[in-house]
Amino acid sequence: MRGARSRSPNAPAGSPECANSPRAAPAPGWRWRRRRPRLGLKREKHAMTVTLYHCPGTRSSGALWLLEELGAPYELVHVDVRKGPAEDFVKINPSGKVPAIRHKGQSLGELAAISLYLCDEFPDAGLAPEFGSPQRAAHYFWHVFRPGVLEPAMIAKSQGWIAERGMLGWGDFENMISRIERVLETGDYLLGDAFSACDILVGGALGWVRRFGLIEQHDTIFSYIDRLEDRDAFRRVQEIDAKMAGSS
Repeated sequence: MRGARSRSPNAPAGSPECANSPRAAPAPGWRWRRRRPRLGLKREKHAMTVTLYHCPGTRSSGALWLLEELGAPYELVHVDVRKGPAEDFVKINPSGKVPAIRHKGQSLGELAAISLYLCDEFPDAGLAPEFGSPQRAAHYFWHVFRPGVLEPAMIAKSQGWIAERGMLGWGDFENMISRIERVLETGDYLLGDAFSACDILVGGALGWVRRFGLIEQHDTIFSYIDRLEDRDAFRRVQEIDAKMAGSS
């Protein structure tokens, strides 16, 4: 059964900040219990369940979208990063950032790393090319592209950073957009005609680019964003985020 139960786990998990898990009745198929998180180092009761430390409207919404697409069993722990990292949470993720997950007794932070890991843990969902596939290289590339190129270019443009292009590993905003555009001219998605985890990472960030008004009308990019945001899993995440934010 797809869905999540948001609770306060008895074990640490990767990389977010702590807060009370709110109570609400989000989407069908998952429940949400209000309890102050106990973030000790105890063994998880259900090792196969993914615990996601999440704050609505942040990068962790991409991890939630991924879990919905994977159909993986998961639980949510609400972490209000906007109030600053709580001491208990920093013990789990020293950076005080979401997303982070706890799975099989291990903690993991960083959206790209979480995506690579979960795609391999739940291969039947088909969100990553099989090992040995020629597309595996592109799978790795786009996962690194988001934090290494897309996000820095997006933030530099929004903040008005000025630096010599040759000194920047990401180049510039216009080059970043054109690289994505060239790929989308040959298929509906980054790996061709099939939706993949790469689209969650890159397409999810492009959604922020559009909402921030960093790019003017762009048929190829905007059509791509529209295709992604029309997916059922994406819509469920919007509903979950709205209810979690409203009850916190």
